[in-house]
Amino acid sequence: MLRNDQLDQWDRDSFFHPSTHLGQHARGESPNRIVTGGKGVYIEDRDGKRLLDAFAGLYCVNVGYGRSEITDAIAAQAKELAYYHAYVGHGTEASITLANMIVERAPANMRSVYFGLGGSDANETNVKLVWYYNNVLGRPEKKKIISRWRGYHGSGLITGSLTGLELFHKKFDLPLDRILHTEAPYFLRRPDAGMSEREFSAWCAEKLEEMIQAEGPETVGAFIGEPVLGTGGIVPPPEGYWEAIQPVLKKHDILLIADEVVTGFGRLGSMFGSAHYGITPDIITIAKGLTSAYAPLSGSIISKDVYDVLMRGTDELGPIGHGWTYSAHPIGAAAGIANLKLVDELGLVDNAAEVGGYFRKALADAMKNHSNVAEVRGEGMLAAVELMDDPGARRFFDPAKKVGPSVVGAMAELGVVARAMPQGDIIGFAPPLCLTRAEADEIVSATVEAIGRHL
Repeated sequence: MLRNDQLDQWDRDSFFHPSTHLGQHARGESPNRIVTGGKGVYIEDRDGKRLLDAFAGLYCVNVGYGRSEITDAIAAQAKELAYYHAYVGHGTEASITLANMIVERAPANMRSVYFGLGGSDANETNVKLVWYYNNVLGRPEKKKIISRWRGYHGSGLITGSLTGLELFHKKFDLPLDRILHTEAPYFLRRPDAGMSEREFSAWCAEKLEEMIQAEGPETVGAFIGEPVLGTGGIVPPPEGYWEAIQPVLKKHDILLIADEVVTGFGRLGSMFGSAHYGITPDIITIAKGLTSAYAPLSGSIISKDVYDVLMRGTDELGPIGHGWTYSAHPIGAAAGIANLKLVDELGLVDNAAEVGGYFRKALADAMKNHSNVAEVRGEGMLAAVELMDDPGARRFFDPAKKVGPSVVGAMAELGVVARAMPQGDIIGFAPPLCLTRAEADEIVSATVEAIGRHL
């Protein structure tokens, strides 16, 4: 690939891109995309190519691109007060108002919000709070965290350890100790093809119980899980899964962290995935849809019971020793307020349910006779098409063939951005929640044509 201009050269020489093949990028062997604008569900690059972003950035631009209501709120906040910290009781009107808006929308047992910048730092906060909580309760050994294979919870040291995907562990000396992984609730990949969904859910709960017993219930502090597996394949839980898992946690007094970075604020057609699946969490992780990525912001929503213990800890030990410089940043908070108002005013939660359902059905109908389509799945405005060499035998393609990335590359040529999910040939979709039926049809058409080019 020719380096034909200065910006391209700077990009390849100076910009360290996340989740990128660094060698290929630096040598000019892989394409880049320099995005210059966006409106609604579409983005535009510097060459003038317009693409339908069927992944909303990284599941995050829920209200769509180009919303002046949010950019105006950011500008107004920056002019009034660009920054002040949240330490020792300081706050801003924006951060206080947003915290209240979040608690109003959250499940009834939730009380307070700690703000960060991204989902990774929010889950770092959550793990620290679990450890602090158990120390306050006089249980210093109750510190292990159980995650799930194929779960995604960030890419820091602890959060990368919580993530159950090999790409995030290889050569990074992860996972760290205290972090364990149990079975993924991935029905297509169940160990016995004859299992029903409820039987598989019961099996997952049994495996969790076995792990807790093997480790010692007195050593396990928390369980973390996404209501729907996200980066691990966009996999909704099988029937009865959360119904089977939660009693195991209750039995052993293990806290439940619901990672709602993807599912929070409407993506499933419900305000929170916890409400959607009848989950009663002790902590909820939020980020992406909180501001629709117009500004960085994340949060940990803490339940009343957990917060009571944290308050007791500060009565005994003094101020809690945790904080980020940019916690509750007023510009991020102003973006969050404007974003949540838009979610309500535009009816995006209902639209995610209605148009999301239409999209998944259209995708399933278009794929139903394709011999390499193992499954079309999803919930709300989330969907995935999983491809296999032989779905009947559950035989995968050779990863070296890069079937999934090839299909996604072809879709981009056709003007639609999708995502090749890791550890499988899985085409992922998470469009902005403002998607219309006509735009859903565009995605389906490009998917059909791209798969046809390669299979």
